[in-house]
Amino acid sequence: MNLGTLKLSKINIIFFISMVFLFTACTKKINIDYSKKIETLSEDTNNTNSEVSIFDKNKENIVLKKDIQKQIVPKKNEIIVKKQKVIPLDIKELETIPQESIIEESAISTRQSTELNTNNLDQFKFDFIKKGKQDKNTLLIVGGIQGDEPGGFMAASLFSTHYNVIKGSVWVIPNLNFYSIIKRSRGPYGDMNRKFSNLSKDDPEYEIITRIKNYIKSPEVSLILNLHDGSGYYRPKYIDSKHQPRKWGQCLVIDQENLDGVNRYANTFEISEEVVKHLNENLLDEEHIYRTKNTHTRFQKTYEETEMAKTLTYYAVKQGKSAFGHETSKDLTVEQRVYYKLLAIEKYMDIMGIKYQRNFPLTVEGIKKALNDDINVKFDDIDINMPLKDIRNIQKYFPINKSGVIKYLPSNPLIKIIKVKNEYIIYYGNRRLTKLQADYKEHINFDTKIDFIIDGKNKKVKFGDTIKVKKTFIVKQHPKFRINVIGYKSKSGIETDQEISKDKFLKQYSIEKNGNIYRIEFYKENKFVGMILVEFI
Repeated sequence: MNLGTLKLSKINIIFFISMVFLFTACTKKINIDYSKKIETLSEDTNNTNSEVSIFDKNKENIVLKKDIQKQIVPKKNEIIVKKQKVIPLDIKELETIPQESIIEESAISTRQSTELNTNNLDQFKFDFIKKGKQDKNTLLIVGGIQGDEPGGFMAASLFSTHYNVIKGSVWVIPNLNFYSIIKRSRGPYGDMNRKFSNLSKDDPEYEIITRIKNYIKSPEVSLILNLHDGSGYYRPKYIDSKHQPRKWGQCLVIDQENLDGVNRYANTFEISEEVVKHLNENLLDEEHIYRTKNTHTRFQKTYEETEMAKTLTYYAVKQGKSAFGHETSKDLTVEQRVYYKLLAIEKYMDIMGIKYQRNFPLTVEGIKKALNDDINVKFDDIDINMPLKDIRNIQKYFPINKSGVIKYLPSNPLIKIIKVKNEYIIYYGNRRLTKLQADYKEHINFDTKIDFIIDGKNKKVKFGDTIKVKKTFIVKQHPKFRINVIGYKSKSGIETDQEISKDKFLKQYSIEKNGNIYRIEFYKENKFVGMILVEFI
């Protein structure tokens, strides 16, 4: 062997060793990179009998695979999911937002009229309503996170006003995104249900999100129900464009099948199936059938960046809370959507051992009546309680304080008064009920009573009252006040000490469309002092 041959052999040997070393290093790197893509499913992953589900995000079919040790590389659009077993919650993922004190609220607070623009978001704070005896087994109901989904906020609102919790605890947020409810939109600054992960403090809705997060994190809360409306009808397999896996209507949404490390209601799939069964036993139509939709949020390939990882329910799951989304189809009427949502709420309460009463029949007609009958607004500065059922589209020459601000107490958390130039529009959720055409007056207070003769009987009536009349009434002249019976056709021009029946009114001046309720206004010189309503029955 000559020197040249020896040098060549050494070079070959060195080259061979280098290639072996490089190959080994690359193999380790590939294994490390791949291991990052595979979620650790459980501590028993060495068990060759473990079942793994391959969840196809397009077709939403589940295919069982044996022998987890083979670590089959998922195909495109597939993610590995452990069947009936999930990763325990990672305590590092819990957010450390300071816990705010929970204020006891038994009624809606007084509001004031405001303009509808994004500079006034502080005037659209959501209501937080507690019902029942507070304990650590509280159901939190959230409605109105998206303003174009009325089934959610109408159901939550109706629960807050028409249910009585007699055992257990329920918290209700009926109008989380109140501004977007009025605007019938997803939200003025984007979809609020995509703001529960890494939200900047510069976001205009940061305070709203922080506040709802604190309620979710409260130790009293065990289960959260977020109410939505979705397009079409969810079906696990594609049927047609309206009935398919990518639709959201008529399903209960969970983020994962079980919640390891959660003390209560960890079996989310089983709970969901129990509620689904109850809904399907009470369907209005076979097309409305419900199913559980598992988004497998935690197992998404890059779940931090996926849409579902940004939602309220997944935030709740990361806080160790059992959370569900309830979707009704936008093809249904609002009353039908509310019907299914209340059915679900009642079943969740049954599962949690919460006892309740409601004051209307749980039927579509019963819901429609409850939604529309018991709505009114009490004007603080004129001390009048105005009914809003069947109200006319406009109330002309309505006495508004010169300050331009109306203070009022609504009977329903979805009622809001919005000022637009010289008109004040009363909203009920996303519905415009009426507008008050402003007649600006200085308001002064008088603690006095007015003499009436109602169906032949003398009666003293205070400002703000509504008198019930079968046939006729007479409002007696008062030495201090000018009295204006709005809509009364007086031939003499005198409106006091006159026997007035319903047929003597111009119907277009009534408050509501049936022509039964009219305003009687009282003035001292040109200053407004009070109002009394007369209702013919």
